[in-house]
Amino acid sequence: MSTVVGAGSPPPSETFTDERRPSIAVVDDDRGFAGYLRTFLALRGYEGTRTYTRGDEIVAAIRQGEPPDIVLLDVAMPGMDGLQTLKALKAARPELQVIMLSGREQAQTIVEAVRLGAADYVVKPDDPEGLGEIALDAAIKQAIERSRLVNELTDLRQKLSDDQSEAFIGWGDSPAMRSVAVIIEQVADSDVTVLIRGESGVGKELVARAIHQRSTRRNKPFVKVNCAALPAELLESELFGHEKGAFTGAATTRIGKFEQANLGTIFLDEIGEMKPPLQAKLLHVLQDAEFTKLGSNKRITIDVRVVAATNRDLEQMMLRGEFREDLYYRLKVIEAAVPPLRERRDEIGRLTDFFIAKYSQRYNRPVRPLSDELRQQFLGYEWPGNVRELENMIKRFVILQDEQLVTRELTRPRIAPNSAGLTAAPSAADDAQLAPPAFHSPTPPPQPDLQDAAEDAPAPSQPAQPSNQDGRRLADVAREAALGAERTVISATLRQVHWNRRKAAQILGVSYKTLLNKIKETGIERP
Repeated sequence: MSTVVGAGSPPPSETFTDERRPSIAVVDDDRGFAGYLRTFLALRGYEGTRTYTRGDEIVAAIRQGEPPDIVLLDVAMPGMDGLQTLKALKAARPELQVIMLSGREQAQTIVEAVRLGAADYVVKPDDPEGLGEIALDAAIKQAIERSRLVNELTDLRQKLSDDQSEAFIGWGDSPAMRSVAVIIEQVADSDVTVLIRGESGVGKELVARAIHQRSTRRNKPFVKVNCAALPAELLESELFGHEKGAFTGAATTRIGKFEQANLGTIFLDEIGEMKPPLQAKLLHVLQDAEFTKLGSNKRITIDVRVVAATNRDLEQMMLRGEFREDLYYRLKVIEAAVPPLRERRDEIGRLTDFFIAKYSQRYNRPVRPLSDELRQQFLGYEWPGNVRELENMIKRFVILQDEQLVTRELTRPRIAPNSAGLTAAPSAADDAQLAPPAFHSPTPPPQPDLQDAAEDAPAPSQPAQPSNQDGRRLADVAREAALGAERTVISATLRQVHWNRRKAAQILGVSYKTLLNKIKETGIERP
């Protein structure tokens, strides 16, 4: 070997943790070149390099003991060659960073190595100028950085899992949540579809994640899709993907959420907001486990567990023709109803302490417990926003360290929940105390009833409407009456929530986009 080993690179401690320097393994049947690599690495601060002469040796070592962070793997070896070894290594440790080394560039081999998961492909250093060493040094540093990022992502996922598990721990002790906890444990190891129901903010996503984390798919993706966040046209592309040129603006091919969630779990939040045409395509996916992207005729087969959630009354939506009955029964194989926080008051204290500890650490604030008086107020409060409202309130308390601010929020007039688990605008007679049933768009009465009513009804006390001299259609009359009723209820709700349109949409049981259209259609203007 004529190459002279250089020593101009800094130690790798700048690109890895200070506690532990990255470990590197060399796999090459050429003992002379393996010795050269040990010297090359030692001069750059990579101590304790392990060497192997056969692919099966490192595969066995990784399966039995502590794996290295980086593997330098020769392509051409007798027995198990480099590509076969790479495939076995990635099967044993998918996150392992493997750099392929070869005496020459071979396009077909490079493509296959990258397809199998190689981090890089480098020609063995053998030039007097040292360009090969520079390329190898850069490849190692990139692999180290990639390994660090993978480790950080794994730690963050574990921390998120720990947080969610800690929040879940007390459910079995809560009478209101015990049935939900039992359902989670019973269905987690099967692949049945689960429909989670409950008010906004009760923790439906937490239930979905708990199901995933206790399932055999726990190490596979958990993909969440909010069906209310996108218009129907974009939601279809979000779920199933599209080919380049499938529609205006589709500049590249896109993989959909179902394909991303393959072998894992997809969580369809706010499923009640999905439009009927898209519901039909979702039903097909649930039945046949396959779909086609927008702009493509190629069928894609998937293996995905579906968990859906809603705060809507799906049964009423079926009667109105807004939700498919066949999809409803496909989703409702197992149903879990999450009760509101006002029915789980025994959890408020534990959740309060959990959120204080969590956000004190996140925002680097001292852990300041709540006073006994404020805790009692928490227990007596109705929590219309449920756990999400409690979490956000604790977050503000941790940051601002002001109990008076929290007390003012608790005593401020709020919209009370009704018995259906939804909220509604207060009536004109009692603007602050009572909440009538959830608003539904009025249905125009049958034409014979309108005719009878027009003939028999007494004269109204309001100013008389213009006579029907121009032959107005009854359908137009009914539409005007419906718009008038909608305008009255929407206006009252907007005033109650100080024109917070997103909150008003939740109260009225419609999407945010629908509410904006209704405001424009009925001519409501902000005072």
